[in-house]
Amino acid sequence: MAFVYILRCSDGSFYTGSTVNLSFRVAQHNAGEGAAYTRERRPVELVWQAEFQRIAEAFGWEKRIQGWSRAKKQLLIDGRYEELPGWSARTRSARSPGDASSR
Repeated sequence: MAFVYILRCSDGSFYTGSTVNLSFRVAQHNAGEGAAYTRERRPVELVWQAEFQRIAEAFGWEKRIQGWSRAKKQLLIDGRYEELPGWSARTRSARSPGDASSR
């Protein structure tokens, strides 16, 4: 299994990443062993996640989400998928990243 995730940093910003071991990766971020971006913005909190069969799928969604505005990321975190521009019912059922979301 693989995951794409969003962290809320201590300054209120979001960080999006992907991994095959979510709990370990979040712990790395909070220990200052993660990305340079989160190292300066600890502690971080996991606010959204989605599970995929393959890391390539999770990485693809990571890159897609990284390009989104803060407002669009907040819609995803809040589970307001119907309000996401370009987020069709077909996309949700085909990918269903929100089905595994958590706060």
